[in-house]
Amino acid sequence: MGDAGAPLEESSKPSPTRLILATVVGVAIWWIVYNQLIPFSEAVTSLFPVERHSHAGEAIAFFFYDVPKVLMLLTLIVFAMGVVRSWFSPEKTRALLSGKREGVGNVMSAGLGILTPFCSCSAVPLFIGFVSAGVPLGVTFSFLIAAPMVNEVALVLLVGLVGWNVALTYLFFGLGIAIVAGWVIGKLKLEGWLQDWVQEIHSGANAPTAAFDEKLTLLDRYKLGYETVKEILSKVWIWIIIGIGLGAIIHGYVPQDLMVRIMGADAWWSVPAAVVMGVPLYTNAAGVIPIVEALLGKGAALGTVLAFMMSVIALSLPEILILRQVLTLRLIAVFVAVVSSGILAVGFLFNLIF
Repeated sequence: MGDAGAPLEESSKPSPTRLILATVVGVAIWWIVYNQLIPFSEAVTSLFPVERHSHAGEAIAFFFYDVPKVLMLLTLIVFAMGVVRSWFSPEKTRALLSGKREGVGNVMSAGLGILTPFCSCSAVPLFIGFVSAGVPLGVTFSFLIAAPMVNEVALVLLVGLVGWNVALTYLFFGLGIAIVAGWVIGKLKLEGWLQDWVQEIHSGANAPTAAFDEKLTLLDRYKLGYETVKEILSKVWIWIIIGIGLGAIIHGYVPQDLMVRIMGADAWWSVPAAVVMGVPLYTNAAGVIPIVEALLGKGAALGTVLAFMMSVIALSLPEILILRQVLTLRLIAVFVAVVSSGILAVGFLFNLIF
């Protein structure tokens, strides 16, 4: 009698075919809604007692177009990557990276960073896990840099903003920074600059990795995707709205000549200034893209704006505060100096190329 309900429970689960069909229908509905965002923003703006093409009207329209756009893109992408990552547990990831030669490991961990839609602070726990598992320090830094700076969210949003050619160039430059910076830090042999408790774990990390479940059903993987969406959105939605709000203010109110003076291509100091301005801010790729869009719309140079974007999402103060629990101030200084140098190089090169 105890097993009588098992077949019924099993049969009540949707089949893989039905799940795939539901996915296709869901994506189609998503696409229809996404293409109605401009009319939606215009309709909402018309409800406010402002002229449509006034500063306030431009800011309101920008805000009510970008908020649902970014949240919809983020939901779709994070769900898809949550399903994909259900095949790659943290234990399996650490097993893949542990023991890899530096160079190969840097490339692998930077590539893994692209597949993780994390802001800089969200990437820190995995960074700590990698170090604790005995993964080479330089390899872990390649992941820490790539995860927030070059991920699928940033790439998809950049494609919609500046096109495939710029987005792919950004991808290659960002990957280059993550790989080279991690390799350089690894070659400096700075394991002694980890906090003492981390050094003890790192030097004796020979424990076997936990077994990972390879038998999840498609429904289980979909549930993991849904849980990933809830987890990521719960952490970043407020920063998305804040970022879009700031972008809306820039879009509607900041004079074009001011932005060109600060981030114009002709000013040699514009790229370093953009990096310095970006570090105190904290958001993720999805949150900073609206600011990038507004700055580009005001005539700012592409390389300068991308340097600002990279500094915001790869060198945030909250990230540094969290890393302080794992790294000494000397190692944090090296990390900031190496990454900043790469970002400056990208900014100057983009200003020369585009």
